[in-house]
Amino acid sequence: MIFLNNNILSIHILTDQNSIVNNLIAELRDKNIQKDAFRFRWNMEKIGELLAYEISKHLEYENIQIDTPLGTSRMRITKSAPYIIAILRAAIPFFNGFISIFNRSESGFIGAARSDQDENFKFEIEMGYTAIGDVNNKEVVLVDPMIATGKSILKAVDYIMKFGRPSRIFIAAIIGAKSGYNFLRENLKTPVEYWFGDIDNELNDKSYIIPGLGDAGDLCFGKKY
Repeated sequence: MIFLNNNILSIHILTDQNSIVNNLIAELRDKNIQKDAFRFRWNMEKIGELLAYEISKHLEYENIQIDTPLGTSRMRITKSAPYIIAILRAAIPFFNGFISIFNRSESGFIGAARSDQDENFKFEIEMGYTAIGDVNNKEVVLVDPMIATGKSILKAVDYIMKFGRPSRIFIAAIIGAKSGYNFLRENLKTPVEYWFGDIDNELNDKSYIIPGLGDAGDLCFGKKY
């Protein structure tokens, strides 16, 4: 069971409904299809596009008047482009999907990685490279394809606050774990809106999502050492 509280404005899970996203996530999970890194990255990018489209329905809009060759038309368009922030490295194809939809958006990047696990499989999140502009009063979309423990998101949101206070924060992931979501629910004080492709029930003893899909970064770009 997933509960909302004061720091969670809404949660959306795309696989709760029938949509083509289910096909794309099914291919991401398939261990045989995963052998094709190009296809894996392409699927991540397409899911990013579809999540961006869904999030676009919840942005701030305004009415404008457009002059056409034959008259005028009143349209509702987004007031501004959201600021897109990617957590490196696994988010790159996912981010590309967002930026192709929000093609006037500014972008930021945060490097995050797990520290070496101890004998009890405990680890911390190490934050590295950061490149973020002014996000004050802007709608921010933070993209990370996998939310396992939630620790990277917690630290990333703290980092973002150093660059201003966004008017809204959307957190977008392809797959999340319920325990990671619950960790954020209990520890993240900033109000956010969650957008997941799917939610899985478990983490294994190494804090990987089960059934998940494996290490998204390695599947996109090869194993790291």
